[in-house]
This record gives sequence, C-alpha cells and structure tokens, in this order.
Amino acid sequence: MKDTLIVIPTYNEIDNIGLLIHDIFRIAKDVDILVVDDDSPDNTSGLVTDLQNKFIGKLFLLIRKSKIGLGKAYIDGFKWALKKSYKFIIEMDADYSHNPKDLIDLHKVCKNNDYDIVVGSRYINGINVVNWPFSRILLSYIASFYVRIITNMPVKDPTSGFVCYKRSVLESLNLNQIKFVGYAFQIEMKYKAFNKNYKIKEIPIIFTDRVRGVSKLTKGIIAEAVFGVLLMRFKKILGKL
Repeated sequence: MKDTLIVIPTYNEIDNIGLLIHDIFRIAKDVDILVVDDDSPDNTSGLVTDLQNKFIGKLFLLIRKSKIGLGKAYIDGFKWALKKSYKFIIEMDADYSHNPKDLIDLHKVCKNNDYDIVVGSRYINGINVVNWPFSRILLSYIASFYVRIITNMPVKDPTSGFVCYKRSVLESLNLNQIKFVGYAFQIEMKYKAFNKNYKIKEIPIIFTDRVRGVSKLTKGIIAEAVFGVLLMRFKKILGKL
C-alpha cells in the first residue's frame, strides 16, 4: 500500500486521532496519512504535529483556518494528494466509526479488480450498524433508499464516508465544482463519478458509532442531503451536472 494516502478530516478529535493514527500504521505500515484539521480548539493539530516526529515522512498535516465543512476538508485533502504520486486515495472518519482493519480490503478490492471506487457499505449485507439508536438507523436507511430512487445510482450506502478512489477518478472530476459539505458531499462525489461511467463496488463493513468525542451531525447537514439530491438530479436532467 505504498501508493496509498488516507485522508482524515478532523475537528475536535483529540480523543481519537492519536489512537487512530497508531492503529492505521500498525495495520497498514506502508500507507501515508494526511490529517486535514479545521483549526480545532482542542489542539488536535498539535497532537498530530507531535506524532509527525514519530512517523517521519508518513504522517502529514493540513491546517485550515476555520471550520468550513467536511466536504471542503476532503476536497482540500484530495487536491493535496493529486499533487503527489499516490494511485489510491482513501477517505475515512476520525472517530473510529470506520474500522482501520477494513482499509486492507478496501485497497485490495480497488487495486486488484476492475473497479474505480470501492465503498465501505453499511447496507450491502443487511444493516451493519453498532450503537446507533433505532431512529438514526431508520433515518440513514431511508435516506439511502431515497437517494437510490432519485438518482438511479445502484449504491446502497451512498452517504458512506469510507471510500477508496483510484487517482484517475479524482483527476477527472472538477473538484472546484463539488458544492456540498455534509452527507450530500458523499452522494455528490459518487453520483458524478457514476455519471462518468466509473465502476463502483460496495463491500460490507460494520459501522460503529463513536465512543469518544461529539458527533457533528446537524439538521442542516440532513436538509442539505435531502434537497441536494433533488438538485443534482435536476442538473443531470438538464445536462448541467
């Protein structure tokens, strides 16, 4: 996995990021990690800076001036990656909802098969979510079904943030035109790639809700996803996607 960069956005993740970095390098020693931090008040970036002395040339940090959205953090991370020679770029959350052990399978399926995007899916084999209340599981599952109906995109977990992209996918998308910042960002990336005929593969993962730190989910993020999907579909119909 020497050709792989893992992009991890953070905001107030000091309780998780150090543990996660150590676990990733223990499981996948050859990868590089880029942490994109939105100037966290809890000094997340300071902890990452300290760890850079331990993981020299393997751990990188991009600090942004303010909290301006998850999607924008990923876009900045992708742009950073494309300036380097990485062939695979993996995005994942900092809160341990994504198991670092699954990185191996994501990369393996993306590299050794004819797929351009590999999605770690909560819903490809039933519902694989741990520690979420039923109401949130229902909301997420219905939202995923809604996205499939509106977009006709055959992805059962379109809001998943555990994704491996081949470099060519990110190079072909106009990253400056990716507009959404929350769950809708994840949908937008997959939908635009799908409409460019890139092959998307889902593999099953078990998603575990965070046990440390605070969730960043808001009503605004949910609303963006609901209305953003409709907007994208209309743009597709009009040939302006």
